[in-house]
Amino acid sequence: MTGAMSGASRVVAVLGPTNTGKTHYAIERMLGHRTGVIGLPLRLLAREVYDKIVAIRGPSVVALVTGEERIVPPRTKYWVCTVEAMPEGMGCDFLAIDEIQLCADPERGHVFTNRLLRSRGLHETLFLGSDTMRGPISALVPEAQFIHRERMSQLVYGGSKKISRMPARSAIVGFSVDNVYAIAELIRRQKGGAAVVMGALSPRTRNAQVEMYQNGEVDYLVATDAIGMGLNLDIDHVAFSALSKFDGQRMRQLEPNELGQIAGRAGRGMSHGSFGVTGDARPLDDYTAGAIMDHQFAPVKKLNWRSADLQFGTPEALIRSLEVGPVGEHLIKAREADDLRTLKMLAQDPVIAARSRSGPTVKMLWDVCRIPDFRGVSHAEHANLLGLIFDHLVERNVIPDDWIARQIKLIDRTDGNIDTLSKRLAFIRTWTYVSQRKGWLRDESHWRGQTRAVEDRLSDALHERLTQRFVDRRTSVLLRRLKQKEALLAEVNDKGDVTVEGEFVGRLEGFRFSPDKSAQGAEAKALKSASLQALAPQFHLRADRFYNAPDTEIDFTEQGGLMWGEHAVGKLVAGADPLNPTITVFVDEAAGSDVAQKVERRLQHFISRKIAALFEPLIALQSDDALTGLARGFAFRMVEALGILPRADVAQEVKDLDQDSRGALRKHGIRFGQFTIFMPLLLKPAPTRLRLVLWSLVQGLQEFPEAPPPGLVTVPADATAPKGYDTMCGYRAAGARAIRIDMLERLADMLRGEDSRGGFEAKPDMLSITGMTLEQFADLMSGLGYKAEKGERVKVKASAEVKPQVAKVSQSDAAVTEAAADDPAAADETAATAEAPAEATVSAEAAAEAPAADAGIAEPAVDADAAEPAKAETPEAAPEMEQFVTFTWGRNNQGGGQRGQRRGQNADAEGGAGRGGKPQGKPRGGKPQGKGGPGKGAAGKKGGRPQQGAKTFSSRPPKPEKKIDPDNPFAAALMGLKQGK
Repeated sequence: MTGAMSGASRVVAVLGPTNTGKTHYAIERMLGHRTGVIGLPLRLLAREVYDKIVAIRGPSVVALVTGEERIVPPRTKYWVCTVEAMPEGMGCDFLAIDEIQLCADPERGHVFTNRLLRSRGLHETLFLGSDTMRGPISALVPEAQFIHRERMSQLVYGGSKKISRMPARSAIVGFSVDNVYAIAELIRRQKGGAAVVMGALSPRTRNAQVEMYQNGEVDYLVATDAIGMGLNLDIDHVAFSALSKFDGQRMRQLEPNELGQIAGRAGRGMSHGSFGVTGDARPLDDYTAGAIMDHQFAPVKKLNWRSADLQFGTPEALIRSLEVGPVGEHLIKAREADDLRTLKMLAQDPVIAARSRSGPTVKMLWDVCRIPDFRGVSHAEHANLLGLIFDHLVERNVIPDDWIARQIKLIDRTDGNIDTLSKRLAFIRTWTYVSQRKGWLRDESHWRGQTRAVEDRLSDALHERLTQRFVDRRTSVLLRRLKQKEALLAEVNDKGDVTVEGEFVGRLEGFRFSPDKSAQGAEAKALKSASLQALAPQFHLRADRFYNAPDTEIDFTEQGGLMWGEHAVGKLVAGADPLNPTITVFVDEAAGSDVAQKVERRLQHFISRKIAALFEPLIALQSDDALTGLARGFAFRMVEALGILPRADVAQEVKDLDQDSRGALRKHGIRFGQFTIFMPLLLKPAPTRLRLVLWSLVQGLQEFPEAPPPGLVTVPADATAPKGYDTMCGYRAAGARAIRIDMLERLADMLRGEDSRGGFEAKPDMLSITGMTLEQFADLMSGLGYKAEKGERVKVKASAEVKPQVAKVSQSDAAVTEAAADDPAAADETAATAEAPAEATVSAEAAAEAPAADAGIAEPAVDADAAEPAKAETPEAAPEMEQFVTFTWGRNNQGGGQRGQRRGQNADAEGGAGRGGKPQGKPRGGKPQGKGGPGKGAAGKKGGRPQQGAKTFSSRPPKPEKKIDPDNPFAAALMGLKQGK
């Protein structure tokens, strides 16, 4: 194919823009001849043309020869090659060179120029390319005929578009690996995925990626400018993400003809195409856009050339022959290529220079230097590897099997990410190229198979990694099915995991679909849209199951949420009155109004039954038509307050109620306490939890406070809580802590019998029912309006007879406290049984100490014989002291009598009607009192000892006995006892 050809040889230049069918025309012309060879610019394009010819004529007569691949059947008639790998010296009837305009390429142009000047077919030669080559071909190949082919479809400029608005079947072009990966990642998130095509990919990986795009699994292709070299794909739009690229030496702007070559991939056959820019690329100016649409580009004037007349006597002679300049105005000397640069570096090595002193060794050295730098490493490292290969070839005539085996073994791994696998693919290409050279290996076919197998494994792994990273298969599957208007099959397992067409897409939480959180942006929207369409039947099935679910599967939260199992299905909203809240359901719009209404009805039934069960006494009070007048108005107030009212807020209303009205209200379980009017049954944990939610709804709170832990008599007071929170919890704040209102009323019953004017001390049963220390109790009493005065006195040891009785008091009070903590409603009954023994015990204590006082005994008798000898010999030990607190009413300093009179008028607490100050001389709690008040001696000092033999007499006439309140159960019992006497 070199040199002058027969005069009958026909040379034709088929020129025109992209999508004119030039390559297809060349294939048809070649198959019309007995033999033929076609040179293509890329390994990928060579593989594509090879597959087409094999499909027509079969694999037995078609060869594929590239730098890294060689398939040559014995009866080969048609050769498909890369331009660099085209065989020389054999006469074929037909020869074609595709993309002939690459003669002007700075890096590879000299190879194409050499084929233009020297390669011919015996009968026909075709040069395929752009119209810009007409001038140089006319000048350098005068015998050439020209055929112009028009583009079969129109190409229009579409301007700038965001990637999120990129139409389907688009190719986005980047000019670096990092740029391609970034664009593909963005498209995956927004569009479901993209195929990736780069010149560095192996044909196997490239074909697998293209197949995803061609079969519609993804609608977007991200590629380098490799797609501009004749790859035939179904592309409707080409978008440039940049208008400059690195050409191996510097960054430069792309020329209009280069942009036109890539943009021309849009549109195929009779389908029109468009092109534009995206990302950071600036919009094209009118001149450039017009030139691309009209295919009018500046003609090529200079072709890159390098001498093909090589001298192999010595390395120096070879270098000189390669650096000879061209002759003629249309040729320019090509820039120094990698093979020449490597030759110069190796020629400076003394060992290599000494071994390459003959024509065959210099030829071998040049063949080694032409191994491409597939790895992209530094020039020195690449030259060092080629020097080792040359040494092996010179010393052993072949490359040792064990050495190349070690090199391949280091590469034969499929773990790692995309970059790692891409580097291994580049490394194996070096050994694939070496295995294709004749005579370099002992068993060429074995090593060709080995390197091909490793390349295939790495190619498959790279395709898998590219797909995993840049393609969301589930989204692409859903979008494709939706586009084809096919029915989607959705399944929901017991955990709520949703799969559509076998792909996990998210989770159904109640009646709301939550897409997989890994999806973002437009991808998440598309995923949700497709999933909801497929889930429509599932919503109805789930709604039916929910409507028939028992109440035990549904519950409400402290924040007013309504739960079905662990999923929120709605929330409570304030209604017309506290006991009738409304429902807001959590149902996706895609489920439809029927599903939403069914869920709403079921939740309304649940909350209505829950309120009816937990607030049964309150609802009975609300519906009692027998209540009239003031009693009915007060019942309305109780319902409005959810069963608990601070007495101070309704003091006048309580005062206005007559005994019949109070009796009617008490029949419904209302207790009129000194501090609070409440229904004991509603103090249980379950009603309290629901009451707080309903109250928070009425108050319009953004965050609902939670109920205190059940079973506690006192809890810390929360100063930041909303007003009324402690009351709704069933507590009353007093000092640093809040006390449960039923226990507070028990404490109030105890305090009514104390002298709040002269002062009194806390009894053990007071501390017992509150579960407090003396210091905590003092703070509580201060919160209730009492003044607390601390004092210190000599501790009096209890006698043996009294100790068991005191223990009995503690046990009784402990029983009351425990019962009240477990069930506030049962506190009164327990208290009634526990208080009687307590009073008996106190009376026993008083009876035990009274004779001692009358006899003038100051201290218990001590048996002298039982005294220890050591105490008789040593000075008397310091007396043991104890702390005590005296309480007086602090809100009215005129004395306990006025307070007692006021409380006797305004309160009708169920613990008894008698209130007010008691005679000062009456002994209480087993301790005699002098004129100074409780716990004081004759001098009125705290801690004083009682006078020996002193007695107290009163000159006042006895007070008239107060009327007994018939509604007070304890007073009624007392009256019965008196009548029995």
